[in-house]
Amino acid sequence: MFSYRHAFHAGNHADVLKHTVLIAIARYMAEKDVGMTIIDTHAGAGLYQLDDRFAKTSGEANEGYAKLVTAMEAETNKKSAGLAPLHDYIELVKTFAIEGNYAAYPGSPFILSRLLRAHDKLRLFELHPTDSDLLIANVSALQASRKVLPRQVAAFKENGFAGLKRLIPPPTRRALVLCDPSYELKEDYGLVVDMLTDSLKRFSTATFMIWFPVLARREAQDLPRQLQQVCEKAGKDFLCASLQVKDFSNAAPRYSREGNAPSLRPGSRPEANIEPKAAGLAASAVFVVNPPYTLKPLLVNTLPKLVEMLRVDAHAGWTLD
Repeated sequence: MFSYRHAFHAGNHADVLKHTVLIAIARYMAEKDVGMTIIDTHAGAGLYQLDDRFAKTSGEANEGYAKLVTAMEAETNKKSAGLAPLHDYIELVKTFAIEGNYAAYPGSPFILSRLLRAHDKLRLFELHPTDSDLLIANVSALQASRKVLPRQVAAFKENGFAGLKRLIPPPTRRALVLCDPSYELKEDYGLVVDMLTDSLKRFSTATFMIWFPVLARREAQDLPRQLQQVCEKAGKDFLCASLQVKDFSNAAPRYSREGNAPSLRPGSRPEANIEPKAAGLAASAVFVVNPPYTLKPLLVNTLPKLVEMLRVDAHAGWTLD
């Protein structure tokens, strides 16, 4: 159950989507003076190198962060709507460059560490035996650098689904929860639904951001519908955004409402002229509960730019529900 290592996927197009949205949400929440607790239930190692053997094995960053940087440098209309969040994301990642080492790529925990104010807290969970040790070491180094305050960031070698329960609601009654398990086991999909159901009972006003891969498997196809049902039952607003950069070999996500990607429902067959499947994940999505009111208009402008810059073939597209 511990075969998944995010080091193979760091900086891919799924990270670009996840981190761009995460930064936008955290910056909006920081506009209020009251402190907040940010919780990452599946934090990974926290910090990666895009030139190490893991990243080089997959080469996925070449379809994600590296490709976006090149496209942004070539962008002539710098004031185009939708570019500001991408510029913010790239500039934040670049702050992790050490002595010109631009191969450093921060995972969600370290991106969030850059956005903390003095009265905010960051709590990180990781159960993988190797990545949890790396995370704790990386957090210790971050604290030693004095870029965060003492005890402001804490990492736990623990199951994040269980650990979350003791942290919400926080004393300030403001929280941002990121949940992005590997989905290595199909049980993870059900655990995510259970997490949101339980968490909304404990703390209904928190903002939850759930990342998931868009795949042909039934559990992945059912997840956004199940999350929507949880939100509707709790009377909570939600937003689901997806980014597809290339063709699927077996199935595509269900697209609806705003967006420009083709529709293919679970169980149906792809068109006969679809090209062979390219390596790596074709699409991913983020599901945000209690989203900032600014997030939807931001994504309406930014998602088309991401498709334009990261597309691999004609099957690329985006959706926003």
